[in-house]
Amino acid sequence: MKKIRIKVMARTVHTDLIEEYENPIEHACDMTLGDEFIIENCEKPEGFCGEAWGIVLPFVSELARGGGNFYDGWMKNPKSAMISCNDGFRPVSFLIETIE
Repeated sequence: MKKIRIKVMARTVHTDLIEEYENPIEHACDMTLGDEFIIENCEKPEGFCGEAWGIVLPFVSELARGGGNFYDGWMKNPKSAMISCNDGFRPVSFLIETIE
């Protein structure tokens, strides 16, 4: 299996939506801009958000097996994907790519 790198590329916080719709929570996300994780054997790296892992895992698995070219040429680098977590209040965007 190939090694995969996941890098936090963007974080957004929709304070207007949080104020209107979200119940107050003490802790939401530990991901910070620029965080990098190296994945071997498709195992969740320490410190990676469990909810986000569920979203990125299909892409990590496919790239680790040598696949890619998601959605027929969506990414300039066919051995990569840009995926966001499903937190509608504070989404985090991850660049997932094969390490050659």
